[in-house]
Amino acid sequence: MTSADGKQAESILEGLDEAQYHAATTVHGPVRIIAGAGAGKTRTVTRRIAYACASGAWEPAGTLAVTFSVKAAAEMRSRLRSLGVGDAVTAATFHSAALHQLRRVWEDICDAPFPHVADDGEPRRLVATAMRQACGGIELDDLTVRDVQAEINWAKVSLVAPGDYPRVCASLHRRPPADLDPQRFEDVYECYEREKTAHGLIDFDDILLIACHVLDEFDEAAETIRRSVRWLTVDEYQDVSPLQHRLMTLWLGDNRDVCVVGDPAQTIYSFAGASSYDLLAFADQFGPLAADVSLNVDYRSTPQIVGYANRVLARSPERADYLRLTSARDDGARVSHMVYGTDAEEARGVAGRIANMAARGVDPADCAILTRINAQQQVFCTALREAGLRYRVRRDAGWSGSGDDPVGRQALLESLGVDGGAQLGAVTVSTIHASKGLEFRHVFLVGCSEGLLPYGSPTDGDALEEERRLAYVGVTRAEDSLHLSYARTKDGLAARERVPSRFL
Repeated sequence: MTSADGKQAESILEGLDEAQYHAATTVHGPVRIIAGAGAGKTRTVTRRIAYACASGAWEPAGTLAVTFSVKAAAEMRSRLRSLGVGDAVTAATFHSAALHQLRRVWEDICDAPFPHVADDGEPRRLVATAMRQACGGIELDDLTVRDVQAEINWAKVSLVAPGDYPRVCASLHRRPPADLDPQRFEDVYECYEREKTAHGLIDFDDILLIACHVLDEFDEAAETIRRSVRWLTVDEYQDVSPLQHRLMTLWLGDNRDVCVVGDPAQTIYSFAGASSYDLLAFADQFGPLAADVSLNVDYRSTPQIVGYANRVLARSPERADYLRLTSARDDGARVSHMVYGTDAEEARGVAGRIANMAARGVDPADCAILTRINAQQQVFCTALREAGLRYRVRRDAGWSGSGDDPVGRQALLESLGVDGGAQLGAVTVSTIHASKGLEFRHVFLVGCSEGLLPYGSPTDGDALEEERRLAYVGVTRAEDSLHLSYARTKDGLAARERVPSRFL
């Protein structure tokens, strides 16, 4: 590397704090980065990749960064281009990267054409067919089919084959959906797989399963694939499923040039097979580590918001696994709490506050209303409309898709991070799940009562901890102001009033 190259590489690191700099300059060997909310995770990771390529430590063509959404991958590519790396580095989702790799080697390992990847609605239709075959003349509704499809997806990403499903249910005390017993669900699962094969289709999760099979069984193809994964970065590592973790280890083989980035406190997809176990146990599997870095300075949120986020986690039995954040910003507004009589009053109150902010010059697009579930959103959309405010909605589409209707397809795209057509001046109405990875100057976290947040008022255990992390994610979306509220009743007719969330 010439002196000029060295100066160019060093310039990439300008503006990083001490912890970020340490992470970005450790470019060989296994590296773990625990990055808290607002701590500059993407900035650090992209600078690390750009620095390693610019300094000659890595070859761009052998560099892969995997993320969990199309939007995050696009942002990473954009940042890398701005840092002079260009498009030689691959930044993609797990599924996109695996699909590209498979298509590259397919002709060398199989005479048949590459199977068709099912579109949004096809897996659901095949699940419905499988349920009719396995369960006789059962009456099916969309919700039941969606729940069964989600359970099949969970089994696949958890590496649970149909024949193993009943045993796993017994071990985990897991109950299949739709009032099916484990054996009957196994029948549905097997029928679904046969239907896919009969139609020449593979689903989203099959892409990763086939990639694992190729890497396991075809040495030459595996070597071709591994040459494109010489230096691996895995973002949102707390959300990897057992299937994704298996693919990652097969990509690496004996290679240990891997960097994982994540935050145990933001693990909110356990229902879909995600687990922070691999992030927390990374050193046990890949150690000794070349660097183990914690980024706990929040550059996004005010001290008031950061303090509140810390308090949400402070009572957790798992708090030792979570970072305690500090804010790099000056003092801001206090976190506000409001109690309303009914859901409609809460919605009108929140819409009125946003309208007042807009009248003072705040862009409504800087405001977000975050809900725990989709069903909460309609009353807030109505109130915003009555207040003369535009809005856009981000719903939980589920990891398995949401049907073949235009609204469902849009929800799926948004859940995967694809731009859903953001509107200038529009308030965002989003579930907390769908808001992950986003930030807003002003956040209204609504429905903060037992039964909604935490949903179902779970007792101590994994379900409660997931809800606590979800509340933490909601709080840390806020930059300048955070407004918490709940309604005592749904419509003023309930015999029992709601009580404040234990997280408040």
